[in-house]
Amino acid sequence: MVHPNIVRPTVFVSLVTETFEPDINGVAMTLAQLHASLLASGHQVQVICPRADEPRDLPDCVEVPGIALPFYKAVRFGLPMWGRLMRNWRAQRPDLVHIATEGPLGFAALMVARRLGIPVTSSLHTNFHTYMTHYRMGWMTRPVMAYLRWFHNRTALTFIPTDQQASVLSAMDFERLVVLGRGVNTHLFSPARRDETLRQEWLAGTTSTGDDGLVALHVGRLAAEKNLDLLVQALEAMRAERPDLRAVVVGDGPERTRLERALPWVRFVGMKRGEVLARHYASADLFVFPSKSETFGNVVLEAMASGLSCISFNYAAGSRLIEDRVSGYLVEWDDDAGFVQTAVDAAVNRQPDMGGQARKTAAEFDWGLITRLFEHHLLTVLESNGSVVRLPEVPTTALGEQQGKTGG
Repeated sequence: MVHPNIVRPTVFVSLVTETFEPDINGVAMTLAQLHASLLASGHQVQVICPRADEPRDLPDCVEVPGIALPFYKAVRFGLPMWGRLMRNWRAQRPDLVHIATEGPLGFAALMVARRLGIPVTSSLHTNFHTYMTHYRMGWMTRPVMAYLRWFHNRTALTFIPTDQQASVLSAMDFERLVVLGRGVNTHLFSPARRDETLRQEWLAGTTSTGDDGLVALHVGRLAAEKNLDLLVQALEAMRAERPDLRAVVVGDGPERTRLERALPWVRFVGMKRGEVLARHYASADLFVFPSKSETFGNVVLEAMASGLSCISFNYAAGSRLIEDRVSGYLVEWDDDAGFVQTAVDAAVNRQPDMGGQARKTAAEFDWGLITRLFEHHLLTVLESNGSVVRLPEVPTTALGEQQGKTGG
């Protein structure tokens, strides 16, 4: 319980990231939630990020030049703007710098903040070290992991999404890890968004009606690290057993053209956001998620909030959210054949009640509690650094329960 005589301190936080809205990815979405929460609590928040194709309407945003990845133009790295960061932070010194990505911009921010004596926290949102094998750079895995360890161990603490990841990283000598779960907007992502007109469009050409038809959905970045060959196998096997199956893929990326050739019967609708994305989730029946490269996997939580039973490997969001054969389907990490067979079983023996159970689970994940926990840890760092005093208490029981449900 917060004591009434304690005044909540307000601070100036500089948030450094290679991706932010309007980018469409889990990192940008999570940071947008944290950013909005800090502002709502009265804090001053500066966002430093690469320029986007669309203008950003932010109260305090510093956009820097960026370079797109050669194999994935939609992903940018910010350039290491040492001089600009130094001038900016000397003119308007933040109380704390939070670095959300470890690219050139994040590296420069870490070095400049340490030189100026500004406390730094960080997040580890992406398993970059596992991506190397998907882009024929497996030889870089060890040096990339060494760099990530060096980077994060030079910050006051590092936020990660699950206790599973905490165990793995701790064994690799990562220090001061804090589990910060993920939440979902259950008003936006809801079974109430089901759109029968959209659904009938998908089911056109079948004898199925809206209720007895079957639509499988996949949402995500269409890139090599997402294990998309297994998605192809699973959808083809599902259709072999259920010829009336329709499948929809939401997302874009360098693998889209190849997937469209491999799955000519599947609808590829590109990136969606907001209410349009929510309608796509709620209008489907099953969510097929074969990725093995996630730190969490926000789309699983969004699908469950929308009333979908998900087929996922037993790790990250899947391991923390899904109760096997109750609210979805879990498959062991190394069992690709089992994933395909489970997808077929889900299609043939559809269990509508699973979607209701999935929705109940997702409804327990409150962004408000998670963002309050984030704020509390930032203030704790500042208190230990002597930058703030009289840190307010937080309802640790409630936060602990929420964190435990998301992997803490």
